[in-house]
Amino acid sequence: MYQMLIADDEMIERMVLYQTLQKNLEGRCQIFQAENGREAVRIHEEQQIQIAILDIEMPGINGIEAAKKIRETDKDCCIIFLTAFDDFDYARKAIGLRALDYLLKPYDEQELMLVVEEAFKLVNERRKQEKSIPEEAVRPPKEDGNRDADVNFRMAEGAELIQQYIRENYMREISMQDLAKKMNYSEVYFCKLFKQCFHKNFTAYLMEYRVEEARKMLERPTVNVKEVGKAVGYPDSNYFAKVFKRVTGQSPSEYRAELLHMG
Repeated sequence: MYQMLIADDEMIERMVLYQTLQKNLEGRCQIFQAENGREAVRIHEEQQIQIAILDIEMPGINGIEAAKKIRETDKDCCIIFLTAFDDFDYARKAIGLRALDYLLKPYDEQELMLVVEEAFKLVNERRKQEKSIPEEAVRPPKEDGNRDADVNFRMAEGAELIQQYIRENYMREISMQDLAKKMNYSEVYFCKLFKQCFHKNFTAYLMEYRVEEARKMLERPTVNVKEVGKAVGYPDSNYFAKVFKRVTGQSPSEYRAELLHMG
């Protein structure tokens, strides 16, 4: 069972998030709650938390500060920021702390759960490999009066390159860091650029793209359902089935059966 922490000083929002996770995770995870950053750090130390979902604006120690303290003793904890503040400086600090993602309230439930599933996948990989994700230096974006114009230009220039890269590589193991490096952007800048281009994070976009390609393959009766996941970048058939069902509401086999029935 996974150990997860959610920290938010707004009790109602925290409870809604807790219930959302409980409903979707179906007992796969023990979830602890904290109402501020200081309590989050304490619970992390006591309960060996693997995944932490942190609000940023909290009294006393805020989410960024709490994440820094967590990182001092735990380089592998999957940190996800969930905040109402669309602040570029916060996003930069989040990437500097190697956060898995930076989601904005009000969050999309499907997007949130896709990120949580990615966190589970990372925890599993670390259990098997017993090695941490290497830290990479972050090159800050240009800070000048033309930043907005620069972002608009790069949106037009970058969206096509991003889509081309994903089209050509979605069947392989790729990450936001890979693509940012390929395009010679800092991870912070790329994260902000990607969300402005596609209105969702890289993880959610890639998963949805892969599922769409899987749908096309499932339309061909000669293709074995078990081979579809491998073909779209998911060598673990069980994980592929979970992702496919979360996006479509059906398992790959159910989707194929419906197509055959309609045909």
